[in-house]
Amino acid sequence: MDGTDKGANSVALLETMMLVRAFEVQNRALNAAGDFPGTCTSIGQEAAAVGVVAALGRQDQILTNHRSAGHLLARGADPGRLLAEIMGRSTGYCKGKSGSLHISAKELGVILTSTIVGGELSLATGVALSLSMQSSEGIVACLFGDGAATEGIFHESVNLAAVWNLPVLYVCENNQWQAYVHRRETMLTDKIATRAAAYGIEGITVDGNDVEAVYAATREAVASIRKNRKPILLETYTYRTSGHVEPDDLAYVDPAELAAWRTRDPIELLKNRLLERNAITADGIERMQERIANRLAEALTFAKVSPFPALSELTTDVYA
Repeated sequence: MDGTDKGANSVALLETMMLVRAFEVQNRALNAAGDFPGTCTSIGQEAAAVGVVAALGRQDQILTNHRSAGHLLARGADPGRLLAEIMGRSTGYCKGKSGSLHISAKELGVILTSTIVGGELSLATGVALSLSMQSSEGIVACLFGDGAATEGIFHESVNLAAVWNLPVLYVCENNQWQAYVHRRETMLTDKIATRAAAYGIEGITVDGNDVEAVYAATREAVASIRKNRKPILLETYTYRTSGHVEPDDLAYVDPAELAAWRTRDPIELLKNRLLERNAITADGIERMQERIANRLAEALTFAKVSPFPALSELTTDVYA
């Protein structure tokens, strides 16, 4: 397996994916109980997020989209502060002002989360140009979905980055769904990465449900961008097995297609692989689940007891 440690590193990837899944499942349950706002989850595509972010360096900057929990948690975000932010509490990453759709965490190198489809694409070139002008070794990881790849800003951003040799890793999480519209209704090609050739850059498609493959492909792409300062388009081919905005009954999804993708659940794929390699035991997985459950219980308690922002905070941190 190119570039991926078959032992401890993959076990860490598994635990992070399990944390992301548990975090979003908990959020969905809280919403169903009436204690939580609706959120856009990324259930089923955890490998795409975790594999990419794990391969980035601390000096790299991240611009992401409305399905950002996996990216933030993989980057080391505190679940308690994330929950506090979603619940509008002052202890959140943006003091409760962003909700789940606009979180930024400067200390983690997460420049923004954009709920505007393709919004992160419009800013990635500017952040990359800034890094280039500072002679930084950092790169920009711009994460977007297949829906954003049908926006005009996709062309503008990738074309400019290619022409100016900007250090951007464009990551298209092709999860087959654009809100409630299937990808097949909006594009004639199955893959997004094939478009890269038109811009004179490298395009790569990787199995987005195989976290080890995503990690390896991303690490190789990042090394190339860091060395050559040229953008690369990486497509993680995956599937969103949860709704667009929770709660969602998925009534618009073909049951057979959904069932087929669920047999390739990224967490179960890695669990089985690690068990076969004797890299982990069933008891080890159980202990992981206990750690995650305890961590999320503490996070929820922290968020619930956190205060709402004071009225005096209404206009702070809004304008520079």
